[in-house]
Parts: sequence; structure tokens; C-alpha cells
Amino acid sequence: MVVTSAVKHLIPSKIRSNDNSSNDTGNAPQSAPRRETKDDMMAHEEEKNFISQWGEESRPMSPSQVAMDPAQKKVGQSSHHLRLDDFELIKTLGTGTFARVWLTRLQKDKQKGDDNVFALKILRKTDVIRLKQVEHLDYCPGGEVFSYLRRARRFNEPTSQFYAAEIVLILEFLHEKEGVAYRDLKPENILIDAEGHLKLVDFGFAKQIWDRETYTLCGTPEYLAPEVIRNTGHGCAVDWWAFGILVYEFLVGQPPFWDQNPMKIYEQIVEARIRYPHTLSHNARDLISKLCVPDTSKRLGNISGGARTVKAHPFFNGINWDDLYHRRANGPIVPHLRGKADTRNFDEYEPEPPADQRDKYTDELARRYESAFADF
Repeated sequence: MVVTSAVKHLIPSKIRSNDNSSNDTGNAPQSAPRRETKDDMMAHEEEKNFISQWGEESRPMSPSQVAMDPAQKKVGQSSHHLRLDDFELIKTLGTGTFARVWLTRLQKDKQKGDDNVFALKILRKTDVIRLKQVEHLDYCPGGEVFSYLRRARRFNEPTSQFYAAEIVLILEFLHEKEGVAYRDLKPENILIDAEGHLKLVDFGFAKQIWDRETYTLCGTPEYLAPEVIRNTGHGCAVDWWAFGILVYEFLVGQPPFWDQNPMKIYEQIVEARIRYPHTLSHNARDLISKLCVPDTSKRLGNISGGARTVKAHPFFNGINWDDLYHRRANGPIVPHLRGKADTRNFDEYEPEPPADQRDKYTDELARRYESAFADF
């Protein structure tokens, strides 16, 4: 199958890794938790009251009501017409090194009784300047695959097969269309949309390298490929190794390499000895064993034929790649939703720090960088 831009619905609408230096930086240390203030408690109570309007007796909405055609999104207009005051900030969906993601709606829509909601990433100018990154993502009300996997302990083979197949399409697009090595594949970075399909998030370690090699040690220990640990240079093949680890975790409930000490994990990875439970099918074992090969020249997905060799593996027998590509069937887990602003599938987060505890956007910074935000 020829990879086209149609598969972009599986990944964030904007990923750019031309800032090669910044993408090789690790996550900044998180600040220590602070005590909750009276204002924080009031804000949290307002969030709870807002969400509570969809009671347990409310009928769940169908995925088609929650999913929105990107062409119909009202926020697709020039930001010259929108300010932060135009949005109602409903609830924090997540936090990261340089941004906080809010569930929002336009104030004018609220006044009209329109319940359309959006995922809005709010970035501090000081952090954007420091990290040189801007990313956008549709709201995925299903939350992280990680949460479902932990509740279920493990996925059955049909569910694992479906999710693995969608990840194959994502990696095929990233590697063969964009030349991007993702470098942080794990259940926590995979979200489920309203129709049960997957979206890959958090491109902080992604880098456009095409056929070149890079040497930065980055990623999550359990998912690192041997060549990353050995620092011999790595390319897009690291994602196919991590994909093998991901399929194993889907089916078994935990990654094959684990220890409290990260150095022990690295030793296990370099040895590449995977123990397979007897419950795994022959096709599942064979797929994982061909993906988790230390020699990148023999690693499935990185050999001649690329992603096509993965898609042709017997583990994916029964997958109609054309139907999957065009989203003609819902995923195995379709989120149970009470409304477009339902956030039950996301964790609770600490309120945002007050203004006096954040980095100041000084006059000097404004003089040097304000032009960079002209279209924000």
C-alpha cells in the first residue's frame, strides 16, 4: 500500500522535527508539589460541578456525535480573531514540560447552548522560546491505552492485533513519508479517540533523520533498542524494536525487560533474551522475535520492504489494511461517553501554579521574541 497523507488522522496534525537540537533534550525536572490554596479548591470545585451536569442517568453519546470533522472546527480560523478570553477553560487534561492541555469551549458557543469542545494546549511564551516547540492535537476522549491495559491486565489477541496494526500504519507514515524516528513508543503515548482508533502523541523525542543516524540516548528504558544503549548510532529501526516490545506488553501485560534498576534493564535488552509465556500464539511469538532482533539489518520493518514486511506477517492475517486505513470499522474499545466534555478517562492533575511562581515574560524577552508570536 502506498502511504499517503490520508493516514495523518492517526497522528497529531503538526509534527516538525527540524529543531534537531531541541528534540534531543530530555524532559525538564518537574517542580515539587505545592499545597492547594483556597482559590485552587474553588477552581477544582467548579470543574467538578461543571462535569457533574452529565449524571450517571444520562444516556451515553454515540462516537459519531463526539467525533468532529476537522473541516467543521470553528477554531480553524485565524488566531487574530481569538483570544484566551474567548475560551472557557473547563478542565486540565494533562501537563507536560512546557504546556498544559485544557478541555475548552468557545464562550460564544456556551451562550448559544452549543456543547462543542476542543483540546487546547496553552504554552507559556518563555517555555516556547526555551524549547522551540509547538504541537497541536485533537481531543481524544478515550484517554491513554495504558489505562485500559492496566485495568484489563492484558489484551486478548484480536484487540492486540487491531491496535498493533494501527501502530504499523502510523510508523509506516512517519518513517517512509516523513523520515521521522518517533523514539518513544509506549502505551502512555497512545490515545484512543471517540471511535476507538489510536492517535500517537508526545513527539518530544521525535526527529527527522531519514536514512541518517543519530546518537542521543532518549526514550523510555524498557523500550530502548540495543543500538541506543550501545550508542553506536540509531535510526528509524528503533521504533520497530519498540513496536515488538509494545506488542509483547499488549499480550502479556508487562514489557519483557524490567528491573527497578534501569542499568539492569539495559543489560537485559543488550542480551535480548525474551521469555514467552505459553499463552502466546506461535504467530505472536514469531512477530515479536523478528522485531526484537539486535542486528538492525535483520530487524523486521527495517529490512528491504519496510513496513510492508510487517504487514505481511501471519500475526496480521485477517486484517484488511485498506479498511483499517480508511477507518471503516470502530476499534475494539469504544469509549463510553456522557458528553463531548466527558473527561472520566483522564487522570486528575494539580492546579496550575499561580502567576507569581511562573517564569516572567519580561520586557527584554518581549523585545527580542514578540515577533515570533505575531500569529498566535
